[in-house]
Amino acid sequence: MSTLDGVTYYKSILDTVGNTPLVQLKETGKGLPCPVLAKVEFFNPGGSVKDRIGLAMVEDMERQGRLKPGGTIVECTSGNTGLGLAMVAVARGYRAAFCMPDKVSSEKVYLLKAFGAEVFLSPTAVEPTHPDSYYSVAKRIAAERPGAVLMDQYNNPANPAAHYATTGPEIWKQTAGKITHFVAGMGTGGTITGIGRYLKDQNPKIQVIGADPVGSILKHYKETGEMSEAHTYKIEGVGEDFIPKALDFSVVDRVIQCNDHDGLNMARRLAREDAVFVGGSAGMATWCAFQAAKDAGPDALVVVLLPDTGERYLTKVHNDEWMRDNHLLDPSATSAASLLGSKPRLRKLISVNAGEPLKRALALIEQHDVSQLPVFSGADVVGTLDEGEVLRTALSDPKALEKPVDSIMGAPLPVVAANEPADAVAKLLAMRNPAVLVKDNGAITGILTRFDMLQFIAGGEA
Repeated sequence: MSTLDGVTYYKSILDTVGNTPLVQLKETGKGLPCPVLAKVEFFNPGGSVKDRIGLAMVEDMERQGRLKPGGTIVECTSGNTGLGLAMVAVARGYRAAFCMPDKVSSEKVYLLKAFGAEVFLSPTAVEPTHPDSYYSVAKRIAAERPGAVLMDQYNNPANPAAHYATTGPEIWKQTAGKITHFVAGMGTGGTITGIGRYLKDQNPKIQVIGADPVGSILKHYKETGEMSEAHTYKIEGVGEDFIPKALDFSVVDRVIQCNDHDGLNMARRLAREDAVFVGGSAGMATWCAFQAAKDAGPDALVVVLLPDTGERYLTKVHNDEWMRDNHLLDPSATSAASLLGSKPRLRKLISVNAGEPLKRALALIEQHDVSQLPVFSGADVVGTLDEGEVLRTALSDPKALEKPVDSIMGAPLPVVAANEPADAVAKLLAMRNPAVLVKDNGAITGILTRFDMLQFIAGGEA
C-alpha cells in the first residue's frame, strides 16, 4: 500500500490479493453443535483462491529466470487458476494461453478472453495422458512457443507454498488459534496442503479434512494407497483422476466425499439462506464441513474454505433449468413460484367465474387443454371444475351447458404460497389433490398439476 499527500492506494491490483474475511454460516449451519466459519476467497480481486497461487507461481518463475519479459504464461486449468494467472499476466506484461476441460462454465471462458488470454478447450472424458487432454495440450503449447512457460499448478511447489505463507497464517490469526477443524476441496491439493501444513505446525491436533466429489479417486487413494477408476461428475475445479505432486496426503487426516446433488444444492442454499454466493465446489466443501461439524463437540471451531464466486456458474449451478435438466434440482430448495416459471406449457392461469355457463368452461378446457379450472367469485376461489366431470355432464345432458358452473363444481384446490418449497407442493399432490393453486402477494397467480411436478422431477418433457 502506498500513500501520497494523504491519499492511500495500491499501486497494482495484485497488491490486493489475500487477507480475505471469515464469515459464519449461521442459517445453513443452524442446528450444528459448533460454529462453522467460511474463508470467503471470492474477496480476492480475481474472484477466487487461485489468485494467490497465480501470483506466487509467476513470481517464482521470474526468480528462476524462466519467465522473461514478453513471455507467455501457459496453464491447464478448470478456470480459476487461469483467471488468477491472466490477471497477473496483464499486470506484469505477459501473454497467456490456457487449456480447459470442455465441461467448464461458459462464464469462465469469457472471463479469460476478457483478460486477452487464448483459450483451448479439450474433451473432459479422456485420460490425462491422452494427446487431446487439457494437460497434454498445455504441455504441447509450452514446448512449441518460444518464451512460453507451463506453470504446472499440479506439481509446482509454489502452489502449496503460497498457502503456507498467506492463507494458513490468516486463518490462524483470524481464529486466534482456536480452530479445531479445517475443511477444503482437493484438486491440485495445493490449498489443503499449504494451509493444513501451516495449521498443524501451530497445533498438530487440528483436524485437516479433504472434500472430494464422488467420481474422483482421491478419497479412495487416501484410504487404500491404491489407484481407482474415476467417473465423470458435474462439480467443477475439484477432484482428480490422478495424484498431483502438490498434494501431500500426510497433512490430510481424512477425506469426506460429496455427490453432485448435495454439493450443488448446498451452493444454492448458501446464496439463498446466508447470502454467500459461491460455486459448486464451495457447496461441496460446505456440505463436507457440516458432516465434520456434526461429529464435533460444542467447543470445536470448523473453518471451511470457499474457493470462488457463484458468478462463474450462472448458467449452471445457479440456473434452475440446467439443474433440472441434469436431474440435480432439490425440491426443498425450489419454490412454487420457480416451478411456475419453469413450466414449458401454458403459464397463465385459466379460470372461470361463478355464474358463468358450463359451455364457457368447456370451451376453455378444449382451447387450452387443461384438466382443472378454478372457479372464482371476485378475488376468492370458491370451487374447481374437473375436465372429466365437465365432459360427462355435457355428454349426458347437452342442455346442462347453459347451467352455471356452480352446479357441478367441486371443492376449491389447495392453495400454497409462492415461496413454498416444491417438496411441499409434491406432498399435496400426492394426497389425491390433482393440482394446487399458487398465491403471490395476495392473489392467485398460477396452478401446478401432477403433470407439472412430473416434468420437474424428470428434468424436461414428461
